Amino acid sequence: MEVLTIGIFCALLIICIITGKSILYALLAGLIIFSLYGKKQGYSWRQISRMALQGVWKVKNILLTFILIGMLTALWRQAGTIPAIICYTVHLIKPSTFLLMTFLLNCLISVLTGTALGTAATIGVVCATMASALGIPSWMTGGAILSGVYFGDRCSPVSTSALLVAELTETGIYTNIKNMIKSALAPFTITCILYLTVSIQLHGKTEMPDLGHAFGSEFRLSWIALLPAAVILLLSVVQAGVKIAMIASIVTAIPVCIGLQNMAFTELPELLLNGFHSTDVTVAAMLNGGGITSMLKVGAIVCISSSYSGIFQATGILNGFQKMVCLLADRTKPYFAVLVTSILTSVMACNQTLAIMLTDQLCSRTEPDKLRFANNLEDSAVLIAPLVPWSIACAVPLTAAGAPGYSVLFAVFLYLLPLCDLVLKKQLPYCKLTKIVVFCKKLNNKNNRC
Repeated sequence: MEVLTIGIFCALLIICIITGKSILYALLAGLIIFSLYGKKQGYSWRQISRMALQGVWKVKNILLTFILIGMLTALWRQAGTIPAIICYTVHLIKPSTFLLMTFLLNCLISVLTGTALGTAATIGVVCATMASALGIPSWMTGGAILSGVYFGDRCSPVSTSALLVAELTETGIYTNIKNMIKSALAPFTITCILYLTVSIQLHGKTEMPDLGHAFGSEFRLSWIALLPAAVILLLSVVQAGVKIAMIASIVTAIPVCIGLQNMAFTELPELLLNGFHSTDVTVAAMLNGGGITSMLKVGAIVCISSSYSGIFQATGILNGFQKMVCLLADRTKPYFAVLVTSILTSVMACNQTLAIMLTDQLCSRTEPDKLRFANNLEDSAVLIAPLVPWSIACAVPLTAAGAPGYSVLFAVFLYLLPLCDLVLKKQLPYCKLTKIVVFCKKLNNKNNRC
């Protein structure tokens, strides 16, 4: 019954992918299917509703953060914060270091904003535009962008995925970030070396696009525009609450919008709700977006996905799969089991949020240490989802940057981090053939320690 239920849900996801329909249709249908499963198990509709609401309640802080992120990204655009960062750093980019600087710039913006999709839609678009002007292959640029945007999406204090992992594992986000930085150090360094090496081998044009002129017609570029970013960085360093840091940045950005960029105060509600929109075609292509409404779709995905979590936990629909994961962890290593599980959930879920939540539920018993388990989640599900071409986590950033789907092949950081974890943490499974045969036979054995 459990396999059939999940199989139907997976089939609906595949249909949506093939037909190009919104993933929300499949998620809503899945909510109905899993609710019917709960009813079949003897639960009342009231109990099922309570299960779903309990799952949503668990991520209430994430939903509130979505609202703040929408407001923040709109204000950073209008205040000229993002254009100023771009203009002050674009001069660092040379053809011989283009891929490296593309990776580093996307890392920087994604750490500041905490959103992979927002970073790809801003500095990612800029880098893609420059790559076209320089004659750099779009698939290489797309891979460097994908690596960079998910570097920050993984370890930014305002990242929704980092906040979600902290909520699910009941750990502190700043402690998690420290652990993530440690595990990312080696793959980050290797990624930089590889991108630099490839960049040196490329022979493109030498003419750089004049972004200062493009932004200068719309914004007053000044160091004052950097204040909202400086505030959030400072408060993050002193480990102030994430929401406090974001609210402080919002409060700082409002007078910058009005005083520096000459925005009318009456335009503020529209900006916060619907985001920044420029009448300049060039600026609009690079910066339009943000606002509370920009977070509605991802908010809906998180709400529905989290409602699954409540139903799954109460009905035990994943118990059989969880036992298999526990046995795999026993026979191999905890991180290896989490990584394998995250690959399967990412392929099935088609979005990062659901992949993280399913991996958490299936693997929560593999590692008793909550901090270590949180790091395992960050080093698996958070990074594997962007490598699935039909996942929102992959398709949206590459589409925004105008890069082809096979750019995932050059997203070096996303491959290196799990591989480095397997090697450096000695998480590779050293199983003899006989042990593997015994493991396969025991997958169907109901009596195990889980």
